[in-house]
Amino acid sequence: MNYRNLLVHLDNSQAARQRLEIALRVARQFDAQLVGLDATPIPDPHILSAIPGAASMYAEVMRQSDQQRAALRDLFDAACRHAEVAGQFRCRDGSDMRSIVRYARLADLIIAGQSNSNAPETYIHDHVGEQLMMTAGRPVLFVPYTGVFPSVGNRILIAWDGSREATRAIHDALPFISRARQNILVTVHGPANAPLGARIPGADMARTLARHDAVIDVLELEGATGERVGSKLLSCAQAHGSDLIVMGGYGHARWHEAVWGGVTRALLQLMTVPVLMSN
Repeated sequence: MNYRNLLVHLDNSQAARQRLEIALRVARQFDAQLVGLDATPIPDPHILSAIPGAASMYAEVMRQSDQQRAALRDLFDAACRHAEVAGQFRCRDGSDMRSIVRYARLADLIIAGQSNSNAPETYIHDHVGEQLMMTAGRPVLFVPYTGVFPSVGNRILIAWDGSREATRAIHDALPFISRARQNILVTVHGPANAPLGARIPGADMARTLARHDAVIDVLELEGATGERVGSKLLSCAQAHGSDLIVMGGYGHARWHEAVWGGVTRALLQLMTVPVLMSN
């Protein structure tokens, strides 16, 4: 199994350059085509309509937006040529998430940036990461907006609780997992009232992954719930030198969201290494 179609979301931030560099590395690794999606915010003319001189103001904003989009296209095209990766540049249609989701559903893997409230040029939509993960139906590789990541997917930490979401994330990440030098499967135990069917031992999943030629170690993570699980996973990743975390996004079952809802939010806010999530 390989990723053949990748999508990277781009904007005018400095973080987008590193995100593009990581996307190109993944594309080369899997001999994939890369789509660069310009997700630069587009102003809504209705918001400006009540301001005197709104028409000229909007025209100037759009002129600058067109210039920035052209520069982003040039950056993407040049980077693809240098990396010898087949690339296509696409622009979002409109100011909401729908066009982004439409393009994202055509990808095997989405490479997205961590939200940064201090960088308005990266803003797409409130909780865009969760929106993509919950609506695109594709795995999302989130890249932190700070840090340097010379490798992604060589040493993987896998969060496992036996749920549908965790199962989906693991199988969506198989191209990485089967090639990694080290995989640590961390079993996170839900509350005592969790359905028995969800309590699948980590050793069972490790055996399944071993049949894909994956090198797997199993680690038990006890005594943590909600956001504390997120902190422990990040600490565990740091201790083992992991360069990628794989986990399921939270679901809707009450017990599962109690454990994983806080984990999802914590990792999306506090990630220090790239995180691959599926729902």
